[in-house]
Amino acid sequence: MKMQKVLIGMVIMFVSVSTLAANPTISDVKVQQRWPWSRLVDIDYVLTCAPGESVDIVVEAYNAFQRLNLPDVSLSGDLFGVMRGARRIVWDPTVTTYTDNGVLPELRIGLTPIRPPLYMIVDLTQSEGEAGQTEYVYESALTNGDWGTWVRNPVTNDGTAVQSVVWTGVTNDMYKTDKLVLRRVSEEMFDMWDTPTTLTKGFYASVFQVTQRQWELITGGERPSNYNHPDYYAARPVETVTYDAIRGATNSVPVIDWPETGALVEPTSFVGLLQAKTGLSFDLPTEAQWEYVCRAGTTTVFNDGDVSANVDGTNADANAWLDKLGRYRFNGGLVDEGGVLKVAPRNSGPEYGTAIVGSYLPNALGLYDTHGNVYEWCRDWSGSSQSARTRRGGCWGAGASSATWEFRGSHEPSYTTYLVGFRLVRDLP
Repeated sequence: MKMQKVLIGMVIMFVSVSTLAANPTISDVKVQQRWPWSRLVDIDYVLTCAPGESVDIVVEAYNAFQRLNLPDVSLSGDLFGVMRGARRIVWDPTVTTYTDNGVLPELRIGLTPIRPPLYMIVDLTQSEGEAGQTEYVYESALTNGDWGTWVRNPVTNDGTAVQSVVWTGVTNDMYKTDKLVLRRVSEEMFDMWDTPTTLTKGFYASVFQVTQRQWELITGGERPSNYNHPDYYAARPVETVTYDAIRGATNSVPVIDWPETGALVEPTSFVGLLQAKTGLSFDLPTEAQWEYVCRAGTTTVFNDGDVSANVDGTNADANAWLDKLGRYRFNGGLVDEGGVLKVAPRNSGPEYGTAIVGSYLPNALGLYDTHGNVYEWCRDWSGSSQSARTRRGGCWGAGASSATWEFRGSHEPSYTTYLVGFRLVRDLP
């Protein structure tokens, strides 16, 4: 088999830029392909910034005046949440179109330090590399009113404010359909099921459950959901989708079997198509990621921080605390016909069955519907048998006890049900 490789020019030009008011700077940039004949390109640099400060590094590459496309999957190393000191980014050109079909004789690399944004917006109607496909929302711009309404510290955990800034203007329909909005989450330690757990890398988590219009845009027109009334389907969560359809199956070629096969997904799966369309490393959340963003700094039964909330006794079914946080069987999930709760028909509007995403209160990270609406697939196997994948978060057809952050369920990855959908994360290197 012929080894793919790319030969960069003998003379490397580089650009170092700073756009921050406090003047973090990048210096001593060195770009060199590993030798002999390695595909990898090392980009070494030194970041100078305040002690304890962290920044993201934007990488731009040009061959002479032609801009090169550098998708997430082609870069690794010190890119996000970087602290001062000598650092390295690694570029793998063969993950892109830059293989031994050509030489890059005038490679220039630009490195720009930026403060981590609060939100990322991806336009799903555009293709990878198009101008404006990805936008970022920074706290300073948000609190200046540039992005509509916002609130500070909307959630208290047993009376103590959870420090956060939440973009409430994100409930505009375009952010639920043609665009995908995600919230930045930092790496951190937390107690998962009372076990200390460390998120070793930062990531982005989607503000809403993936909607039917978003699924349609990525798959080219598929509408698999049960509650797909043409007047209302677009901003309702996609459901009746399998884990296998979202990221790939263990019997596919190549084999897709997280965690053994890592971030590999089937190219024709939803996530595979989304990665190809955006160049970004999207995936289902791990259970640890899901639980962290659901709880969002709270330690209470639900993520509104109300210490009095519980699912004991009759509260395990109908629950006044959950009424405000998400769709479940007792606040519109099921239809009350003379005192008997029944499943709403397929052509129901969002007053029954699944709700329009973002119809209830957000948590401290600004995420919606982490309690209720549809269960959410996670990447993890459920238990040691490796026959079922985990789902979390409650749904429109179940009671309150199924919607707590502690509740775990599972299904075989090929199983379809109108009770389960998903939310996305973008993993950072």
